[in-house]
Amino acid sequence: MKRITLIKGDGIGPEISEAVLKIIDSSGVSIDWDVQTAGADVIAEEQTPLPDRVIKSVMENGVALKSPVTTPIGKGFRSVNVQLRKELDLYANLRPCYNLPGIKTRYDNVDIVVVRENTEDLYAGIERQIDDDTAESIKRITRAASTRIAEFAFNYALKNNRKEVCVVTKANICKLSDGLFLNCARETAERFPQIRFREILVDNCCMQLVQNPNQFDVLLLPNLYGDIVSDLCAGLIGGLGIAQGANIGEDCAVFEPVHGSAPDIAGQNKANPTAMLMSAIEMLNYIGANEAAFKIKTALFETLRAGIKTADLGGESSCSGFADEIIKRLRCII
Repeated sequence: MKRITLIKGDGIGPEISEAVLKIIDSSGVSIDWDVQTAGADVIAEEQTPLPDRVIKSVMENGVALKSPVTTPIGKGFRSVNVQLRKELDLYANLRPCYNLPGIKTRYDNVDIVVVRENTEDLYAGIERQIDDDTAESIKRITRAASTRIAEFAFNYALKNNRKEVCVVTKANICKLSDGLFLNCARETAERFPQIRFREILVDNCCMQLVQNPNQFDVLLLPNLYGDIVSDLCAGLIGGLGIAQGANIGEDCAVFEPVHGSAPDIAGQNKANPTAMLMSAIEMLNYIGANEAAFKIKTALFETLRAGIKTADLGGESSCSGFADEIIKRLRCII
């Protein structure tokens, strides 16, 4: 039995966690869930949104499934997501974006994988207030981190039968920082001659994604651009409600939906659990539970094809009702 950390966040986090756990348990896979709480709801008792016990649990188990945690804008505590990535050295953010059945979008046959460097760039949090009217943020790019994420992208492409890696920078302006990231990608590409390699500026990339997303395969980006472009790609396939994510390091991996905690609908049974379920499917594949992952994905897709969707996708199903529909189909597959 595999022991996995479950990080229940705040807002809609507990609701979608419960829905996804019911589906996974119904698949027949045996998991010992190490349940941990994090986020705004634990601050009053533990004086931090990310207690040490959470970090320790993930380090011991090696794998975690995490639901959303609220991050205040412009004030309050630092992002739990960013802190987790730094504490556990989860250097690769992986965001597969592809069309799901039954969800109407502007484009068909979108199949893009965003590989985002996860530990540095502006997200290193190096900031200072120079005076009352001036603040400064430092963008840090290193050769070690840039080479490591480039190798991850090319190895992923090779293992998953992808054809191309496209590196995305603004090296024409940020000649030293983005220039270093670009050069590391170029050097890495030379060691993977079986994978096509190309370069694009981030502004052009965004335009091209809107005009013709089908041209892209694997995108390799520094942290900030990767954060922005991955959400753009999520918009191509139906929105953040179905967008999966994974943060992967040498020793640990945390799988999570990329949407927020949606406190405005918390406790109302309205949330869409699809993004967390898609992340859980990737987690199951990661731990070698491929049969369970396949069955859950098949049941999810059958449910969507039947027109059963939550309100954010134009449907009428509740969070728990959507999960029940998936479980009903899952039992038929099993």
